[in-house]
Amino acid sequence: MSNDTTESTETSSLLSFRDLGIIEPLLKALKDVGYETPSPIQAETIPYILAGKDVLGQAQTGTGKTAAFALPILSRIDLKQKDPQVLVLAPTRELAIQVAEAFQRYASHLKDFHVLPIYGGQDYSTQLRSLKRGAHVVVGTPGRVMDHMRKGTLSLANLKFLVLDEADEMLRMGFIDDVEWILEQTPDNRQIALFSATMPTVIRRMTEKYLNKPEHVTIKVTTASAENIRQRYWLVSGVHKLDALTRILEAETFDGMIIFVRTKTATIELAEKLEARGYSAAAINGDMSQNLRERAINHLKNGKLDILIATDVAARGLDVDRITHVLNYDIPYDTESYVHRIGRTGRAGRTGDAILFIAPRERKLLSNIERATKQKIEEMGLPSTEIINNKRIARFKQNITDTLAAEELSFFSQLIEQYEREHNVTALEVASALAKLVQGDDPLLMAPPKKVSERERDRDDRPPSRGRERDSRPEGRNSRDRNDRPNRGETSERRPPRRDFGASNIEMETFRIEVGNAHGVKAGNIVGAIANETGIEGAHIARIRIEDNYSTVELPAGMPKELLNELRKVRVAGQLLNISSVSGGSSKAEYKSESKSETKSEGKKFPKFDDDKPKGDKSKKRLSSTSRRAKEPTDG
Repeated sequence: MSNDTTESTETSSLLSFRDLGIIEPLLKALKDVGYETPSPIQAETIPYILAGKDVLGQAQTGTGKTAAFALPILSRIDLKQKDPQVLVLAPTRELAIQVAEAFQRYASHLKDFHVLPIYGGQDYSTQLRSLKRGAHVVVGTPGRVMDHMRKGTLSLANLKFLVLDEADEMLRMGFIDDVEWILEQTPDNRQIALFSATMPTVIRRMTEKYLNKPEHVTIKVTTASAENIRQRYWLVSGVHKLDALTRILEAETFDGMIIFVRTKTATIELAEKLEARGYSAAAINGDMSQNLRERAINHLKNGKLDILIATDVAARGLDVDRITHVLNYDIPYDTESYVHRIGRTGRAGRTGDAILFIAPRERKLLSNIERATKQKIEEMGLPSTEIINNKRIARFKQNITDTLAAEELSFFSQLIEQYEREHNVTALEVASALAKLVQGDDPLLMAPPKKVSERERDRDDRPPSRGRERDSRPEGRNSRDRNDRPNRGETSERRPPRRDFGASNIEMETFRIEVGNAHGVKAGNIVGAIANETGIEGAHIARIRIEDNYSTVELPAGMPKELLNELRKVRVAGQLLNISSVSGGSSKAEYKSESKSETKSEGKKFPKFDDDKPKGDKSKKRLSSTSRRAKEPTDG
């Protein structure tokens, strides 16, 4: 492995794409999309890939790494060969689609070029027809790529290039076993480019095994999220978050906005509440079909929607020029997620705004974010009632002005004059009545804020329920394409790194599941399936013991009967779980963090499904819609 490391900063390159050796059809496409000079990672990486060398690139999202591997690969591709020559592995379907679209855009002047994205959730028959027709480049998630390889519908016999995009994310999602299996099936002479924002030990070990003397390219993007993004936070205090959000939406001038929440349920609930308040909003989350998510994103792009409420996974890879604001309704538990979130705005040199809602107990997370971004995040006050009312009045007057300028009003003028004569009233009185009619039951002006008790404030600001679903993985019905499974291990009890999940002491109960070593199951498969179908966080799935024909796992005690019935129908490694209780709720949960230190918790039972709602909320309890999907066949 090469010891040379090239470090760059986000500065303008003096080279042109022509200087780097990119072929003429691609240069024409780059001119069409407005690219003038290569970014640092492009300037460093393109010559290595053109020279046939393996590349190990360390760079954050938003640095231009897709073009860094797509342009040199397209410059060397053989359009006469219809079998796949390029395979790009991506952790999520959103990123796979984005990369495939980039290939298509750069190859717009290459005749008869074909790129195919394949991912779970998309109809097999569509993918099969495209594979049979032939594709020069295949971009896919590991699970679906493995499925096609095992079925014999995807052959990599003539593969020349393999790209691993966001390798650390694939590690975090538990895909490394799948990725290594795919690597082992590829020809020995293929060229590999691996990109990762971080380089954990597992990734470095994999590069040593599979890459051939790779050239290292490290792009240092210090304060990448801070330089052109104005970051502010509001300290949750005295006002319910929804009311605060509404005030901010009224006071801020924005084009498109993404609002991030932690759970899939919260995306739908918040979207419905905003729509009821007159905003053009929609939800995207991992439970939605890919078609619905793509439709929502397209509506945001073309202006039919102004606000998307999303979870981290659903928004991954999302790149929409209209996004001027990112609002963190729920603070992320790690700084990397925060950087990814606010990276949806302020792209390609544009400015953006990021707003963060912080509860008093979350101040430590705020400090961590400030250290990671190397920027002090300024506190913002909520717009006062007077400011909001002034804006509403100004908007009301502007609507009158716009209507007077744009509409033909002669007919209505005659009606008003007629009404004046018939009822002996002034035009001013008629106009006032019409204004009230247009306004409806909603008052034009905001009432002065009422005082909120400390008890109500605490109830509104507490963290989301631990029992409700978390959108911690993309849509998918088997152990693949999931987002926070632990790393591999036959009988491992390794857990994801524990984070501050609030009250975590819960009583545990041992369950038996009818899948074991004989079926090829891994601990990560079990965690991924249970987490997806129950909404239980990975940190609360403990002590997995894998035997020959069965396994045991500890879960929070007191799980609802309906949820257990649904979980029994879930398949892992082709086997029905048929989960059954082995012990009462008296054991203690054990976790192993990455530092190998053990902690113990005991006491509380399975959390209620609606305990993230204010106690005054009379809404019915809802089970995760992933439970319904458990009955469907798996699709990787």
